[in-house]
Amino acid sequence: MSSLTFNAIQFHPVQQSDDQIWLTAAELAEVLGYSRTDKINQIFKRKEEEFSTSMTRLIENPQNLNLRLRIFSLRGAHLIAMFARTPDAKEFRKWVLDILDREVQPKTKNHKTERVVLNDAVNMLVAKSKHLNFSDAYKLIHQRFSVKGIDEISLDQIPVAVEYVHHLIALFSHREHRTADMNMIALAHCMIWCRQWWKEYGDAIRKINPNIASSVHDYFIDGSFVAWGYVDESEKAALRRKLDAHQWNLTINERLKLL
Repeated sequence: MSSLTFNAIQFHPVQQSDDQIWLTAAELAEVLGYSRTDKINQIFKRKEEEFSTSMTRLIENPQNLNLRLRIFSLRGAHLIAMFARTPDAKEFRKWVLDILDREVQPKTKNHKTERVVLNDAVNMLVAKSKHLNFSDAYKLIHQRFSVKGIDEISLDQIPVAVEYVHHLIALFSHREHRTADMNMIALAHCMIWCRQWWKEYGDAIRKINPNIASSVHDYFIDGSFVAWGYVDESEKAALRRKLDAHQWNLTINERLKLL
């Protein structure tokens, strides 16, 4: 990774065990134009509920073992800048988004040994779907992940693909549907899940940007209303229970273990 500099101020990213870039609260305070380094922690304390665990964390301070050090990922730094009221905040937000775009690296093709679980899931889907063949099953996956073959699915997306296939198994087991019908029902379920996500996080987005929230609110409500009409009556109660019990903060791998 190349050095990070904003307005002639150079960052010194904190090395962690993941692939994210982590910045200290003190450096964020400096680039945002705060004279006091504790201003960032004050912002965080006021808006703590808005930050996920992937946005911020506390680590040991090598300079003071009695005082832990708060660091922020680039997404966490962007959210801090959303709440900041300094002249440099807007420009810094744009800078962070540019860095995030550059940090997205193309994924290499996966190996057949790495997609055994995915192939097993597809085999189960075809076995339980009376009129769905392997070609149709793989077409659904290709469409979902915008790839020409499953070997193009990035390694970190394979658990997502497995979860998607298990959703299809739940939707279409022992039911007779053409692929087009299946896609319509799958789309309806996706809309219902989007509505549930908005129900969970809409208020947080409304606090950040009321204009954006108000412009999309009706789409979630109206889309979900129509989507429920495509859900089989015998499945509605179970789906509602699943929606209510869903743990949104789990990682993909954690959700996969629950299947």
